[in-house]
Amino acid sequence: MSFRRISIIAAVALLFGALAVTTGRAQNTVGDFTLKSAANADVALSSYAKSKAVVVVFVNPSCAFSKLYQNRLNDLKSKYSGRGVEFLFINAPINLEASFDPDAEKLKVKTTGTELEYFTDEGQKAKAALGATKTPEAFLLTPAGNGFTVRYRGAIDDNAQVESYVKEQYLAQALDNVLAGKSVGTASKMVSGCRIKDL
Repeated sequence: MSFRRISIIAAVALLFGALAVTTGRAQNTVGDFTLKSAANADVALSSYAKSKAVVVVFVNPSCAFSKLYQNRLNDLKSKYSGRGVEFLFINAPINLEASFDPDAEKLKVKTTGTELEYFTDEGQKAKAALGATKTPEAFLLTPAGNGFTVRYRGAIDDNAQVESYVKEQYLAQALDNVLAGKSVGTASKMVSGCRIKDL
């Protein structure tokens, strides 16, 4: 067997290995974690165990990418909330901030029509459980046994900058598939956004 052929086989094996890792990551099961609401109440992920799906989105009002998605997130919440889907918007600190203001976690962001309530991830337990790295980064979870399965993770759609240029709505497609009892399709997509700061 020639060196070139061995190299091609090795490259293909690495590619499939990388794809398997990505898909496997998106299918992880996560246990319970607790968030703080704007009213300082504890909200456990397990309290949504009877929902058809839970969408967790890490956002930050200082992140330009998060700002560009405010109306899109509001539209997604309006479209799917009546279909058994819960939305949790977690305000995560980002590296661009000189200092992190914990009181900013309790802000509500005004969008077109309704307000999106931000939750606080004290101790960054949700970030660690889901492996979140950027804002805005979305996770689609479905109840599974004593936890939740991550069915999709990553970008909300294919254009982080111009909403009118969006051709593929990754999160909406994944939600439609899950609600129809189908395979989610693509389990993850790369995120463009602000890197979440470790506290």
